[in-house]
Amino acid sequence: MQVTPDSSQTSADLLTENEELRSIVEKLSAEREQYRDLYLQMLELNKKLERGILGQQAEKLPADESQLTLQLLGTLLKDGDKEQENDKSEGEAQLQEVQSHKRRKPSGRKPLPEDLPRVDIEILPEEVKREGLDAFERIGEEVREAVERRPSSMVAVRVTRPKFVRNDRAVTSGARVQIADAIELPIERGVAGPGLLADSLVRRFQDHLPLNRLEGIYAREGLEMARSTLCSWHEQLADLARPLVEAMWEDGLSASPYLCTDATGVLVQAKERCRRGHFWVVVAPERHVLYRYSKKHDSEAVDRLFADYEGYLVADAHAVYDHLYVDGKVVEVGCWSHCRRYFFKALSSDPERSREALAYIRGLFDLERAQASAPRKKRQQAREEKSRPLVEGFFTWCEAQSHCVLDDTPIAKAVGYALNQREALSRFLEDGRLPLHNNGSELALRRQAIGRKNWLCVPRRRCSMIAA
Repeated sequence: MQVTPDSSQTSADLLTENEELRSIVEKLSAEREQYRDLYLQMLELNKKLERGILGQQAEKLPADESQLTLQLLGTLLKDGDKEQENDKSEGEAQLQEVQSHKRRKPSGRKPLPEDLPRVDIEILPEEVKREGLDAFERIGEEVREAVERRPSSMVAVRVTRPKFVRNDRAVTSGARVQIADAIELPIERGVAGPGLLADSLVRRFQDHLPLNRLEGIYAREGLEMARSTLCSWHEQLADLARPLVEAMWEDGLSASPYLCTDATGVLVQAKERCRRGHFWVVVAPERHVLYRYSKKHDSEAVDRLFADYEGYLVADAHAVYDHLYVDGKVVEVGCWSHCRRYFFKALSSDPERSREALAYIRGLFDLERAQASAPRKKRQQAREEKSRPLVEGFFTWCEAQSHCVLDDTPIAKAVGYALNQREALSRFLEDGRLPLHNNGSELALRRQAIGRKNWLCVPRRRCSMIAA
């Protein structure tokens, strides 16, 4: 006998199913609106952060989140094998040692450097002064050191070169006059000695003092000079140092296992309104830190920096570098600090996912810190055993979250950035010499970032002096 379905029962089921679907859609829509509100709040907070009004700028998890990192490491490194369990325990011990070292504060006052010039002052009691040292027996002393400063001053150095001639009467009147060779100064026929020139360079380019401030400082020290004179000195010194700088560039591009690079913008003086120029830094590890200036932040400027270079390049994911990687002569190495920055920005709008991602990244940084002083081969082995599982776990997590996050939200941009840069971010696993991040380049550019507040803008004459 054939059984026919009850039409009334089927309609009721469909109605119930539609109601459930409607409630799910309404719930998801409400969550989406809540998510968007958090996103807008985060944007406002981020603007305040950029203006330096609110909050800390360090892109790392709070100290009490370290347990999450250890749990992730324990899960990813656990394989059931006793030897790997020992490795995991050793890795966790190293991480805890690093974290305890960061919390440890130095105690006591550091002794003053031994190479500081010292002036000894002995103070006698008044009674000893009155009656004399013969009336007392010296049984000890108390010594206390304080740091003082001698005011700097200009010194006029007079160099005299006496002339001599032999006083032997037998020598004819055409005897040769004897005189010492003249002292060679950095600027030919200049009045400035090497000490003053070095001081002016350090104050201008390291301490970021504009020429008008240097003019006032030197006037207080007894020598009035125009800022145009200082600028002329520095232009001539730039020509003098150019062969050395070019040799450093050639050595850095040819002899370094990898290079790190970054760029920052700066205002340049112009007639109607300031235009924007760019300072570039190229770090050849343990060899050179090199700087160049360009009018534009484009691929042509990159080509001038890395002409004929072959090797690893640690850089951010900016499009100006993409053409370098096409033929494979230059190999891209990603920066985990840049990746971390995206998740840090998403922390306020999606704290759970962001915290989990930051815990993965913190685990990588802790492992690198524990192996910072290890030889290349040992560091490579540690990366293969401990860092690789963590990297693979992170990207597996990113792939799973990419289907759950909402488009155009901070967490979606963070996950998208990580997945797009997966190959470059994993590159450090190939070679124990490669760094995990590009922080060295950013640190080297801090002098330009700090100097911008003092310069306001860069004079055009200076751009011509420092341009490639």
